[in-house]
Amino acid sequence: MHVLLDSSSVFSVLLGAGSASRRFRALDCGLSAVKTEAASNPQHLSVRRLKDFSNEWFMFGQRQADGAVEWHETQADIFIVQSGSATLLVGGTLVGGQITEPHEQRGGTIRGGVRVKLSPGDIVRIPAKVPHQVLLEGAPEFTFFIIKVKGY
Repeated sequence: MHVLLDSSSVFSVLLGAGSASRRFRALDCGLSAVKTEAASNPQHLSVRRLKDFSNEWFMFGQRQADGAVEWHETQADIFIVQSGSATLLVGGTLVGGQITEPHEQRGGTIRGGVRVKLSPGDIVRIPAKVPHQVLLEGAPEFTFFIIKVKGY
């Protein structure tokens, strides 16, 4: 089932059928290491870069606390939720972000964004130049597969 969350097609959530755990079994082998790393990281985040291609790269990550606001000028993000739950704050305007590297801003706040609950099996595409933030809002952890699509 495809759910369009706004009329301008800024982003969409695709709700997958079947067990998310079956679809992500191959990633489970490194999950304990990712959990341990996230617990000891000051941002409570662990990300493993799995594979690079010319136009995209694939990562596996876990959050154990809210993430910072992110804005990518030249890449889209695709999240595939494996386990846990989170709220994605997306869209609106980035206020007070800091340039952290070329074409990237982090920090600050989002004014006027939309909140979307995420759970296992959900797939989210966030276009380039759209601010976004993953919020755990009391959930202990959020594990997801990330595809960074370059070239926008």
